[in-house]
Amino acid sequence: MFVGALELDILLGDVHSLKQKRSVIKPVLAEVRRRFDVSVAEAGHQDLHRRALIGVAVVAASGEHVRDVLDSCERLVGSRPEFELLSAHRRLLGPDD
Repeated sequence: MFVGALELDILLGDVHSLKQKRSVIKPVLAEVRRRFDVSVAEAGHQDLHRRALIGVAVVAASGEHVRDVLDSCERLVGSRPEFELLSAHRRLLGPDD
């Protein structure tokens, strides 16, 4: 069993309130969850209206599959025009960890 985690630090464009931020982030989280069957949540910067930290987690039988899914999630979020992807950090835990 392999477990992967991905943290995406993003800067939101024309957002002026926490309410607007939620209205932008919520559909993206739903799309990532639906398309890739992963756990995803806003995991940080919750008090800042132009920043968000999105956390993604996946469990699979192979490390390669975990990496492929996390790469796809990162590409999807990074391709959104309303976001600027500031950084992406990932962790992979395998049977030997």
